[in-house]
Amino acid sequence: MATGSKLVIVESPTKAKKIGGYLGNGYTVKASVGHIRDLAQPSQVPAADKEKYGKFGVDIQDGFKPYYIVDGDKKKTVSELKSALKNADELYLATDEDREGEAIAWHLVQTLKPKVPVKRMVFHEITPEAIKASLTNTRDVDGAMVDAQETRRILDRLYGYELSPVLWRKVGPGLSAGRVQSVATRLIVERERERMAFVRAPYWDVTAELVAPDAEGNDTQFDARMISLGGKRLAVSKDFGADGKLTPDGFAGNICQLDEQSAHAVAETLKSAAFTVLSTESKPYRRRPQPPFTTSTLQQTAGNRLGMSSRQTMRAAQGLYENGYITYMRTDSVTLSQEAIAAARNAVEYHFGKAFLSDAPKQYATKTAGAQEAHECIRPAGARFRDPAELASLVPPDQLRLYTLIWQRTLASQMADATGSTATVRLSAPAGGEFGEAIFQASGTVIEFFGFMKATGEGRKTVATAAEKTNAGADDSNSSNSKTAKNSEENASLPPMNVGQQVAAQDVAADGHETQPPARYTEASLVKTLEAKEIGRPSTYASIISTIIDRGYVYERGRALIPSWLAFSVIKLLETKFPKYVDYEFTADMENGLDQIAHGRQTGRDWLTRFYFGSGDGAAANADEAHAGLQQQVAQLGEIDARAINTIDIGDGLHVRVGRYGPYLEDMEHLDAQGNPKRASLPDTLAPDELTVEVGHDLIEHNAGGPRVLGVDPVSGGTVEVRNGRFGPYVALVPAEAGASGSGVAAGGDGGESEGVSRGADGETAGAKKTTRKTASAAAAPKPKMASLFKTMSPESLTLQDALRLLSLPRLVGSYEETNAETGEVSDVKVEANNGRYGPYLTKTGADGTSETRSLASEDEIFTVDLDKAKELFAQPKYGRGRGRGAAKPPLRELGPDPETGKPVTIKDGFYGAYITDGETNRTVPKQYTPESIEPAEAFRLLAEKRAAGPAKKRTRKSTATARKTTSAKSTAKTTTRSTTKTAAKSTTKKTTTRKSTSTKKAA
Repeated sequence: MATGSKLVIVESPTKAKKIGGYLGNGYTVKASVGHIRDLAQPSQVPAADKEKYGKFGVDIQDGFKPYYIVDGDKKKTVSELKSALKNADELYLATDEDREGEAIAWHLVQTLKPKVPVKRMVFHEITPEAIKASLTNTRDVDGAMVDAQETRRILDRLYGYELSPVLWRKVGPGLSAGRVQSVATRLIVERERERMAFVRAPYWDVTAELVAPDAEGNDTQFDARMISLGGKRLAVSKDFGADGKLTPDGFAGNICQLDEQSAHAVAETLKSAAFTVLSTESKPYRRRPQPPFTTSTLQQTAGNRLGMSSRQTMRAAQGLYENGYITYMRTDSVTLSQEAIAAARNAVEYHFGKAFLSDAPKQYATKTAGAQEAHECIRPAGARFRDPAELASLVPPDQLRLYTLIWQRTLASQMADATGSTATVRLSAPAGGEFGEAIFQASGTVIEFFGFMKATGEGRKTVATAAEKTNAGADDSNSSNSKTAKNSEENASLPPMNVGQQVAAQDVAADGHETQPPARYTEASLVKTLEAKEIGRPSTYASIISTIIDRGYVYERGRALIPSWLAFSVIKLLETKFPKYVDYEFTADMENGLDQIAHGRQTGRDWLTRFYFGSGDGAAANADEAHAGLQQQVAQLGEIDARAINTIDIGDGLHVRVGRYGPYLEDMEHLDAQGNPKRASLPDTLAPDELTVEVGHDLIEHNAGGPRVLGVDPVSGGTVEVRNGRFGPYVALVPAEAGASGSGVAAGGDGGESEGVSRGADGETAGAKKTTRKTASAAAAPKPKMASLFKTMSPESLTLQDALRLLSLPRLVGSYEETNAETGEVSDVKVEANNGRYGPYLTKTGADGTSETRSLASEDEIFTVDLDKAKELFAQPKYGRGRGRGAAKPPLRELGPDPETGKPVTIKDGFYGAYITDGETNRTVPKQYTPESIEPAEAFRLLAEKRAAGPAKKRTRKSTATARKTTSAKSTAKTTTRSTTKTAAKSTTKKTTTRKSTSTKKAA
């Protein structure tokens, strides 16, 4: 990299390398690798400042002044940047031009304290022209944008650190609440509640396969669907309410609801009836291209068309941007620069011809309220757009697919509309005296000029039948995709027909349907909803969704997002005790407030004061603002009934309880022999809306593997239960006194508000994880003692005596003296028998702590093997009994070649359970699937996501050791001195040597 008198700082090494190549000699380009400093965790605040900053890392009494630190892994980066700055006569800050990038630039100035001129570079694409132009159009760091970002950061800290401890105490340790995270979870939980309350309603109609001659006299088949019978409109799904009954509007609309018997009777009558054309209608069809991509629409389209998660999409987009292939990928704008419009139109003319260009250049207006992240849409970079084929050998497959999507959308935005015609025909047929006249309808759309559809890959004739239009959107979240696929496969239009013409019927059949509950959210539809409600920022949606999945609030089945029972408890608590902070409008108002700060119309200090301390009627700008602040609401919370919060009513006396060790089902109306409610564990693969009253009673009846109470341990007084776990049935001894979960010190913030892949961790999440781990270990009640059942045992027939024998393991077989063959020393060894994951075994432990194991032939031997038999086994070589090291297990299932890599994909059984592998990349089978049930396409998607994520970062103890050294300097010094003294002293005894070694280890 060239050296010179001008220092340029960017966020990522990739970006630095690219820009350095464009600037050439005279410039040194360095990367900050994201933020170089962040809010301190309370544990990182020095003792002298604990009183002011100790609770949040923010002094709430002094205008919410933050306490920033340069964390251990960033000190080397700061040192390198300072060293480079010494040789520079100008400093250029080339971070991204959004709030996060502006904040990074400001922190660089505050930390490096440059004594040379500081200039802020502004660009939206990494091309030679854009970079060189930015050097002549610099500005100062925008203080208002920095204020907005700092306010958001502090807001998330206050929100998380005040609300999360409430969740710890009343739901479970290690949980977190977040400003956008909690609202996104609430949306998913509310949708599942709607599905749980939904009552499916059957309805029937009739379809006919009709034949009419085309213009050349050849018979052409087309489908028609019955829309009315006997003068009454046929009921469709929209006429039914969530309770499964016709809505009042349905009754008022004079609707006919066919049952199965009537539908079959009508179909049978119509098979021999004559169909007569009642009316024909033809309308012009026009479809306009969509605007270029914003962050939100890119995530939605990539999810729907490419099956990419929001996280995958943003990671691929980040790579494309940093290598100069697309413009900045965090934007709310759909605007195209004049240069981009010219490049797009040139590409359209080259690939498709002038006929496919729009009459005049098209410019799109941004409609999103508060759009502010950047000044242009997401498009291919440069004055000439690279064809996707040019990038085929330069970028990974996921980036190539995403670039192709962006290229197609940008070109389409400057292309002509697709045009054609839509024909609709109505036909009548006599259905018999009981039913009267039946009216059928058929529709078809013919695309005559494809226009922009040539670029987007939709350049084929399409026909949408009336049947497909009626049912579109009635199925699950994938229905729209399946309909689109079906439509695009059609390649025929309706034949010409005249009023009064009779049409022959080849077949008439009854068609049964069921109303469908509201579709679950996918990542794409959740992003669309969050944007529509103006909650959060599109640039943060990927990390928000990742956070709620990682925290166990939501899991994926295919592309659908399903809430866990834990999410039900968390949202129930927040809705009942903190309704304001999961209210959609209030959350959107918070985002609007941050926009006002970014535009300099408010200050972060005043805004945070109103949020945290509240405002009375006199100080509030309107009635909505006259509320108690977060601090007061948490302080005056009062008692919370944890049992009520963690109980979800299913009906008919059935409740789901969210307990410390997971959710379970409880029947309050049927008691067991001990007078306790009957219980059953809930299978991981059972979604909340699938737990109906019937399913619940079936689980209780068969006990689904537990927990089933066997009795009380006479020694400890604890309850003995038999349960079903991931590795099979087991027994558990639950302590008699299981304490409530404690609170701990500090909670994580939103945990998903971090903006950007290359900027490093947001700081909130990392700190929350450290604190949560400490809290969980300190506050959680003792875990029950557990033991697996023998293969010969059945959970249904297991007795309390059997369970207590299992819980008594390991069993002491005995002790004996053993002579060391090399030294001749005699020592006592202890032999125990136990059961492990790989079967029954013996353990021989010597006085010095060393141990040796031998396998037993059967589990029953655990209780029968004696000392003589044990000696005989240990006298043999470890693998001397013909057992050997086991051969590799065959795969559980073969899924075929991966469509992306071509490698064979299988499912194998590993140490931690079943996993998907192509021989290079491994991915654990998610808990909602089994190796037998997971679809190959879903397995391929999971592997692709794991590949895109790259290798997991290894955790290091370096930062922990540094922190411990800093906070315990005095104690370390004493230990080191004592260790040095002992090391210098001469001692020959084993005891002294051991003490010396241990002491030295402590000092290190």
